[in-house]
Amino acid sequence: MSERTEQAVSTGVPVSTGAPGSTGTTGNAALLSSVLQRAKDENRAALVGYLPAGFPTVEGGIAACTALLEGGCDVVEVGLPHSDPVLDGPVIQTADDIALRGGVRIADVLRTVGEAHAATGAPVLCMTYWNPVDRYGVERFAAELAANGGAGCILPDLPVEESDVWRKAAEQHGLATVFVVAPSSRDHRLATITAAGSGFVYAASLMGVTGTRDSVGQEARELVGRTRAVTDLPVCVGLGVSNPAQAAQVAEFADGVIVGSAFVKKLLEHGDDLQSGLAAVRALAGELAAGVRRG
Repeated sequence: MSERTEQAVSTGVPVSTGAPGSTGTTGNAALLSSVLQRAKDENRAALVGYLPAGFPTVEGGIAACTALLEGGCDVVEVGLPHSDPVLDGPVIQTADDIALRGGVRIADVLRTVGEAHAATGAPVLCMTYWNPVDRYGVERFAAELAANGGAGCILPDLPVEESDVWRKAAEQHGLATVFVVAPSSRDHRLATITAAGSGFVYAASLMGVTGTRDSVGQEARELVGRTRAVTDLPVCVGLGVSNPAQAAQVAEFADGVIVGSAFVKKLLEHGDDLQSGLAAVRALAGELAAGVRRG
């Protein structure tokens, strides 16, 4: 694990000194909250899927994100491809590289969010490192994400103490701000991080980068319990979940199950055969949706 990745995950990703205050639940942030609440009312965890925009192409990425929602995901995270994805493992790095080589731009990411949301009515978030947002313009990015129907943003490398400008813009435009916590996050840090966030809390199941794994450890269960002790926000677990059995396991103790690398792998396996890839990710979404219901 690189030093930057370790800091991003081990400190709870965002770390704060500024006055923490949760953003509002207006706009599509309210849609996100209602979908997570509906899953809770159905006595199950929500299924959250992830795919990077522009992969395998811009149009293919839009179709793939839509397929996840049609297949059974309750929420989708659209990744903004980055040349230095410190939290992402080799599978997502490969997809990001394909997208970047294909010329994906922020406008394409926002379009992916908008078209996936328009096609399904489901909440769609953007997951991005901070640098692209900062260079694009914080207010501009928030306004355009909201205009495209985005429900919020996950910012895994933005320290909470430096997040005030983003959180104000997000609140103004009805966007949720999702922060990440990790097993190494101490209880007082969990309280600070969750007080600053909205929508849900992204709980990294382990120390490390994204990727499929054989099991999701006890650390994830303990982290969810500690996080729930300091916030009423839903707690969704990511990093490592790749099959229905793991989804069911995590759904026993978490409010949501986040799956990314497994979907990316399906598309990579089918190469240039987009239709087969779409069928594969749609089918996997259905299997994982059944898994969270068993959990």
